[in-house]
Amino acid sequence: MRETTSKAGKLGLRLLEDLTALAAGGSAIWLRVNSLQRTFVLDILEFILSNYVAVFRTLIPYEQVLQHQICSLLMTSIRTNSELEGEAGEPYFRRLVLRSVAHIIRLYSSSLITECEVFLSMLVKVIFLDLPLWHRILVLEILRGFCVEARTLRVLFQNFDMHPNNTNVVEGMIKALARVVSSVQVLETSEESLAAVAGMFSSKAKGIEWSLDNDASNAAVLVASEAHSITLAVEGLLGVVFTVATLTDEAVEVGELESPRCDNDPPAKCTGKTAALCVSMVDSLWLTILDALSLILSRSQGEAIVLEILKGYQAFTQACGVLRAVEPLNSFLASLCKFTINFPNEAEKRSALQSPGSKRSEPLVDQRDSVILTPKNVQALRTLFNIAHRLHNVLGPSWVLVLETLAALDRAIHSPHATTQEVSSAVPKLMRESSGQYSDFNILSSLNSQLFESSALMHLSAVKSLISALRQLSHQCVAATATAFGPSSSQKLGSISFSVERMISILVNNLHRVEPLWDEVVGHFLELAENSNQNLRNMGLDALDQSICAVLGSDQFQENTPSRPYDKSQEMETWLAELRSLECSVISPLRVLYFSTQNIDVRAGSLKILLHVLERHGEKLHYSWPDILEMLRSVADVSEKDLVTLGFQNLRVIMNDGLASIPADCLHVCVDVTGAYSAQKTELNISLTAIGLLWTATDFIAKGLVHGPVEEKETDVHSIPNQTDGENEEEQALVISDNVNDQTPLINMVDSDILLFSVFSLLQKLGADERPEVRNSAVRTLFQTLGSHGQKLSKSMWEDCLWNYVFPTLDRASHMAATSSKDEWHGKELGTRGGKAVHMLIHHSRNTAQKQWDETLVLVLGGVARILRSFFPFLRILNNFWSGWETLLLFVKNSILNGSKEVALAAINCLQTTVLSHSLKGNLPKPYLNSVLDAYEFVLQRSPNYSENAASKVKQEILHGLGELYVQAQRMFDDSMYTQLLAIIDLVVKQAIITTDHFESEFGNVPPVLRTVLEILPLLCPTEDISSMWLILLRELLLYLPRSESPLENEEDESEHSSDHIPDAHVKIKDDIPNDLFLQAPEIEKHIIFPELIQSLGRCMMTRRDNPDSALWRLAVAGFNRILVDDVSRLTLNGGPSSSISKPARTRIWKEVADVYEIFFVGYCGRALPSNSLSLVAQKDDELLEMTILNILGDNILKSPIDAPLDILQRLVSTLDRCASRTCSLPVETVELMPSHCSRFSLTCLQKLFTLSSYSKETNHWNLTRSEVSKISIMMLVTRCEYILNRFLTDENDLGERPLPAARLEEIIFVLQELARLIIHSDTASILPLHPHLKSGLAEEESQDKHPHLLVLFPSFCELVVSREARVRELVQVLLRLITRELALEKVSLAS
Repeated sequence: MRETTSKAGKLGLRLLEDLTALAAGGSAIWLRVNSLQRTFVLDILEFILSNYVAVFRTLIPYEQVLQHQICSLLMTSIRTNSELEGEAGEPYFRRLVLRSVAHIIRLYSSSLITECEVFLSMLVKVIFLDLPLWHRILVLEILRGFCVEARTLRVLFQNFDMHPNNTNVVEGMIKALARVVSSVQVLETSEESLAAVAGMFSSKAKGIEWSLDNDASNAAVLVASEAHSITLAVEGLLGVVFTVATLTDEAVEVGELESPRCDNDPPAKCTGKTAALCVSMVDSLWLTILDALSLILSRSQGEAIVLEILKGYQAFTQACGVLRAVEPLNSFLASLCKFTINFPNEAEKRSALQSPGSKRSEPLVDQRDSVILTPKNVQALRTLFNIAHRLHNVLGPSWVLVLETLAALDRAIHSPHATTQEVSSAVPKLMRESSGQYSDFNILSSLNSQLFESSALMHLSAVKSLISALRQLSHQCVAATATAFGPSSSQKLGSISFSVERMISILVNNLHRVEPLWDEVVGHFLELAENSNQNLRNMGLDALDQSICAVLGSDQFQENTPSRPYDKSQEMETWLAELRSLECSVISPLRVLYFSTQNIDVRAGSLKILLHVLERHGEKLHYSWPDILEMLRSVADVSEKDLVTLGFQNLRVIMNDGLASIPADCLHVCVDVTGAYSAQKTELNISLTAIGLLWTATDFIAKGLVHGPVEEKETDVHSIPNQTDGENEEEQALVISDNVNDQTPLINMVDSDILLFSVFSLLQKLGADERPEVRNSAVRTLFQTLGSHGQKLSKSMWEDCLWNYVFPTLDRASHMAATSSKDEWHGKELGTRGGKAVHMLIHHSRNTAQKQWDETLVLVLGGVARILRSFFPFLRILNNFWSGWETLLLFVKNSILNGSKEVALAAINCLQTTVLSHSLKGNLPKPYLNSVLDAYEFVLQRSPNYSENAASKVKQEILHGLGELYVQAQRMFDDSMYTQLLAIIDLVVKQAIITTDHFESEFGNVPPVLRTVLEILPLLCPTEDISSMWLILLRELLLYLPRSESPLENEEDESEHSSDHIPDAHVKIKDDIPNDLFLQAPEIEKHIIFPELIQSLGRCMMTRRDNPDSALWRLAVAGFNRILVDDVSRLTLNGGPSSSISKPARTRIWKEVADVYEIFFVGYCGRALPSNSLSLVAQKDDELLEMTILNILGDNILKSPIDAPLDILQRLVSTLDRCASRTCSLPVETVELMPSHCSRFSLTCLQKLFTLSSYSKETNHWNLTRSEVSKISIMMLVTRCEYILNRFLTDENDLGERPLPAARLEEIIFVLQELARLIIHSDTASILPLHPHLKSGLAEEESQDKHPHLLVLFPSFCELVVSREARVRELVQVLLRLITRELALEKVSLAS
């Protein structure tokens, strides 16, 4: 500031003083002008004040003129009333005065504090004086100018409102503007004025000047003027708002304030100058501004003014947020939220329903949440979203206001009755969705979602505030839900649902820092889950499910995270600790929820969530398994079936898919939990499936054991005691190494052993369960797991398994089977009929406790059999295994003698499986084989009187076992063992015969035991090492055939009795067996037993007389034929008997053969035997059988080079002759009664004599035996023919005119024909009883076609020439001609 001025400055000062005087209406001194127009002078002064600010601020004289003269002038000019006249009353003059005042206030307020304070006070007062409207408008324009200029308003507020000694002029100015805005409420033309205000804002937004029409009425002008004043006031208020926002931004830029985007915590107090100014301005002005803006916003509908006011809301709210002005912030937010969305209240709904003019269908619509969003609502919502996005880090408790609105918006978006204002609610929803205007909903919905998705960018404290606000909103609605009904309750549920969904959204978008947020979010979900309202419970459970799965699905939880290479660094340890804490906090809510409530639905919900977690993310869990398993373990003990089912579903996921991810120290807990579900009584199927899971566990655990067997030599001297047979060779056995395989990452060898034994222990306990299905399943699983993984068990483990699990299980099952009740059970009661209870039927095989325990025992024995079959070579080298084997044998013997049929059969199978599977491989030492034979013998000796079907089945099984045993282990049998085997079978046969004689023979039934004996006997062929046993075997067999002699009469009677009633089905097997075995026997043994076999077969053949219907004699005939044909074939092939066979032995054989033929042919063939049941077919078969044995004798035996003596040959041919004499030796009367097959048999025998006597050139095998037979035959034949011819002639004479029987006539014709055809060998002819001259003459003939036998019969032929039968005479004529030719008489003639 300078006090001295230059010459020019002094001149200018004088000029300024003169202009001031002229403006005041006085005269000029320096200008020497009497007067000028005040308007003109004021215009010059206004120009000087606005353009020469530096002069007034620099030169004190000028400042003094400004302060004392110009300000006085302006104060005088502005103090006017409404009655101004002349130039001072003109609007232009008033405008100049006000503009000058404005310049002073704007440019010189810092130096002219008092004057400016006066000016501002006067301006504010002028607004409410009774002045013309244009005058007030001019003042409002000035005030608006101050408000929109940030620098001016800042200076004014600093100089006045913030100065304790000055008046709050800015506050007064703002209140004045607010009063102008509020005046719209009392104007009669308020609606028109508001419309005009909206038009002015709209024009301004478009960049055009708003104006009235030229012919507008006075009323329109008045309305426009009022609207103009209101517009200026609104713009002034908005100017203040934007000024505050601008100043706040400046404070942020200079660092006095933190940006709302900053992640740092804000300072407790604003210390900067600009920041303090902003805070002071907000504190003093916000309420006034809010009242005015909310009023005009509530009354306005124009888009431009609404947008402008909402921008003011946004700017001021953001400034409040930056300044941490909580009360103004909340107030502006609350006000803004009122303009966003409004559901009709209950009063409005009731008034709509009670309207007399409403239609019937309208109440149905009105009762719902019919929401129409106006453009103002949409813009307000967008503004709210902008504020929330901008201030998310500083809203804090204010979030509740925002969230209540967003919840309402969410309900509107999802309401089928919500629409925007442009589309009527009556339009169908489909058309609304297709409308472009309906996209407002889509945009708002997207903004709503984006707000919470952007929470990832918020400061952590801001996210916590947002979650806290959501929880608070939900709490309020939960409390209100308890008392609300109908639509109100639905709204509250919608708000709760909104809160829950947004909390989940926040959680999902903040997974990278979820731990500090987790407790707050999940705590609320747990509260909802335990609420009494079903909807809220379901909501809470679903939210908890989504939250847990979302967190576990995040990148923080990698699969098998703890199995990374372990780093001992502090960073890794810290990371693992954080991961452990997070995982446990994520899973623990489920445990807390389950144990904190008794509500079944809630507990079920927690288990369902756990199931989802395990299915989706189970492989990522590591530290929370103890809590999970503890929870599932407790579920197994509850009585509610649904809970147990859900708990088991969780366990099944773990056991099937999650065992690999469970820490090793939790596996034993997992096994125990599975055992608990196996033992629970609530649901049977769960128990059965849980036992299957135990098998799964063993498969997993076994991976930690040794992989693959190792073979080593047997060195254990304790394996078999008392080995007296001198076995010293080393046997190979399957041995499992005890070395630890370290290839499994999770569990080591020791842990695997313990875990495996824990599973076995559980299965053993379950094997004693009272429920048959459970214990049977446990038994199966125990032995299946042992069988599947036995090759991985060490020697010590196997010893533990046998003595702690296998044999105790067997003992337990045996004890329960022996002591359980035999009382019959009744099935489940289904209802009543006739007053009596109707029960479900139970199969007879399971209707007592004992029978069901028998079933379990059968399974145990099957399991033991499987183990022994698979691992016997290894097990027998274990310590004390022989004592275990003896225990098993004792148990088997006891089971066979005292157990049920099923148990006995299972016990036998247990032994058989073991012995058969290892005897063929050479892995079965003799002591074990001997022990099995001893056991079977013991059992059969102790059970001599078995007669019931069950016992018979057991014996059959033992016999089959013996047969299979011998087949598989025959190389191990010596004489004593084979003898013992035959003794056992003989014992069974004797017992069966006694039983059959007493009970079954009366009915013709064959005991199944005997059938079984006969089935296995063919299997017992002795080996080369024990060939001497053939005789014992075959003689044993022959003992079972009928015997003709017995020392005692009663035994003979019994023998005959039994033989007479042997059934056909039995005999068919019985008689084939000796023959089959005989043919397989060595040559020497065969010839030793040959005579005995022939005798036995002969006795069987003789049974035809007493039992012609039986099959015994038929089979005996077939067997007899078979062995003779075989013997003759061997003789022919080998050219005679073996040199090792003595001639007396062969002679004895042929003697027995001759005896059989003689007795059977003469006594039983071609006879009319009595029969009651033989059909025509059977008779034909018997006749065919007779012809077969006859053909074998005549065609096979007697024509072959056999070694039979002559007397035997004589007997055999004589037998044929005796049979051939039957027809001719009978009286004529008897011949007529003889059956046709008898005469045919006799005739066939006669034919065999002709065949044996004949010779032809085609005979290739004419040998010594054949020659001898021919000689014997021809003599018998000639004698027989002579007798037949003579007897025929005698009978013909005796009968006279009566015809001869057809059989006799057929016989004589056959003889005459065959005699004519018969040609004999010269050797044969040599023994004929002819005259020596005839013999010599015949011998000289060279021709082979000779019939010398006719010469012997010539006398008989001569007698027959007088026969009455023409056919006989013709045949005799032929024979006589042959005799003529034989004597060469046809060459002699009388002429010669």
